[in-house]
Amino acid sequence: MKLNIAHDARPQARTLLIATLLTLALWWVVPFGDLLTYPFRIFVTFIHEGGHALAALITGNSVESLTVAADGSGEVYSTTGGLFSKMFISSAGYLGAMSFGALLLLLIRRALAARYVLAGSAVLVLALTLVFGVLSPLVSFSFGTLFSLSGFFTIFAGVLLPLGLLAAARYASPRVATFLVGFLAIQCVLNALFDLKTVLLLSALPGVRTDAMNMADATGIHQLFWALMWVVVAFVILSLVLRAYSVRRGEASQPDLPFEDSPLEV
Repeated sequence: MKLNIAHDARPQARTLLIATLLTLALWWVVPFGDLLTYPFRIFVTFIHEGGHALAALITGNSVESLTVAADGSGEVYSTTGGLFSKMFISSAGYLGAMSFGALLLLLIRRALAARYVLAGSAVLVLALTLVFGVLSPLVSFSFGTLFSLSGFFTIFAGVLLPLGLLAAARYASPRVATFLVGFLAIQCVLNALFDLKTVLLLSALPGVRTDAMNMADATGIHQLFWALMWVVVAFVILSLVLRAYSVRRGEASQPDLPFEDSPLEV
């Protein structure tokens, strides 16, 4: 089988393939490998919950709090408004994480330096922490959330993760930084896909509270439909961004990749 990958995109494709295989090995093969990917899992949770929070603001609602728990779960409390608002907010978690991963994949394909992407990701997580994890609970008097275990963990992780990303942006070599961006992208994409698989399974069970159930409550349509719909949309997003890799550009757009280009047909 021949994959029509543009010649100048092949180094990026190899990098992402290695990042994917490394992720799967750490999850399922390497003993305690999931501990090494734990910070990335928390990063994806921030992106997921941040998607809910930003969707709430975009639709004219207010956010009372955002929390990320040590087990990788998270919660956002916000007003929800009308039907469209409820649907948009409920969908913005998993699809937001997938879209952010897709954005990182596109940035790898472009000339933007990896250190800027890492620094931007650090600023995003820190902003989500300060605005929705600290200021919003204070303004809405949600002190029980702010001073809970998950509230303290949100602040701890929401500061430590940006510091790590900024350190990588400052001190990592260009090739290591580029690989790290690719690894972050793969974490967002794979976590979103596997989380959607979990939601799909949970949607077949009655009484289990998920984002899909929130959609069912808002629309009256069974949660299994919405879980399936998100899976389809997620694969559409992924296919579109992968399609961008088959388009040849005038010159190699990311010179800091950790692997050199060479002729390849698979």
